[in-house]
Amino acid sequence: MSAAAILARGLTRRFGTFTAVDALDITVAPGTIHAFLGANGSGKSTTIRMLIGLLRPTAGSIVVDGIDVIRHPRRVRDRIGYMGQRVSLYQGLTLRENVEFYAGLYGIAGEELARRWGALRARFDLGEAEAERPEDLPGGIRQRAGLALATLHRPRLLFLDEPTAGVDLHSRALFWELIQEEAAAGVTVFVTTHFLEEADYCDWVSFIDNGRLVADAPPEELRRRFSSGYRIELALPPSARAAARAALGGAERTVAETPDGVCVVSPTLDAALLAAVARLAAAEPGARVRVEQPAMPEIFRRVLAEARA
Repeated sequence: MSAAAILARGLTRRFGTFTAVDALDITVAPGTIHAFLGANGSGKSTTIRMLIGLLRPTAGSIVVDGIDVIRHPRRVRDRIGYMGQRVSLYQGLTLRENVEFYAGLYGIAGEELARRWGALRARFDLGEAEAERPEDLPGGIRQRAGLALATLHRPRLLFLDEPTAGVDLHSRALFWELIQEEAAAGVTVFVTTHFLEEADYCDWVSFIDNGRLVADAPPEELRRRFSSGYRIELALPPSARAAARAALGGAERTVAETPDGVCVVSPTLDAALLAAVARLAAAEPGARVRVEQPAMPEIFRRVLAEARA
C-alpha cells in the first residue's frame, strides 16, 4: 500500500484558551479527492493552514508527501498547490502578469513557461481573460484562473479552501470537472467546501464540528450509516407487483406496494439491486423508475445530532 499523501495525528491548535482544532487524526490516500467539511468556524481553514505549513500547531504531527511539515514548512510548499477562499491574484496586474509573477517563484520561465501556461490557458479557457485585470473578471473566471495558477508548477498535492464559493452553478460544475481531471492524473486533492452536496464528487469525506472530527468515511458509507437509504419507486401494473416485491427483497431492504407499483428502500445501490430494477422495468411497457438519493446536508445534520447527543 502506498504511503499516505497526508498524515496528521493529534493535530491541535489553540488560540489562548480557545481550542480551534482538537486532536484531529487525518489520513489522505494518494491520488484521491478528500473533502473536509464543516460549518463556518468549525476549524476547517485553521486545519488547512496547518497542513500547508502556514500555521504551527499547538500539538500533534503532520507529514505531507513524506515531509515533516512542522520541521520543514518551506520544503513542503514546493510540492503543493494552494488556492484560498479569496483567489490570490494581484489586482492592478493583468492575468498574464500574475502568471509570470507566480512562475518566477518556482523558477519557470521561457519556453517551459510558454508550454505550461499555453496548455493551462486552453484547458481552463482563459485566453480571452489573459489581458484583463482580476478585479475586472467575473467570479467564475477568477476561480478558474486561481486553480490554473495553483497547478502551474505541477504540484503533487492541491489544497483548495472553499474553491467554489461565490460562483454560479455552471462554474461550480466546471470547476469540479477540472478538479477530477487533476485527481485522475494522480494529484491528491484536499478540499474544503460549505456546499455539502459537493461531497459526492469526492472519494472520502471528513466532517469537523467545533474542532473535532465527527465522521470520516467514503460518501456511500456515510449514507449507509446516517440515512434511511436510497428510495426507488417503480411504477408497475398490479399484475406485476407481487413478482417485483419478491425480486427486490433482501436482508437490508424494505419493499412495499404503493398505489402506482412498488417502493424499495435500500442502504446502498448495489449492482444486484440495479440489475433487478432494470429487468423489471424492461419487462413492462410503460414502467417508470424514480430514485431518491439521501442528500448530504441531511446526512450532515444526522452526523452532528449523533455527535452532540
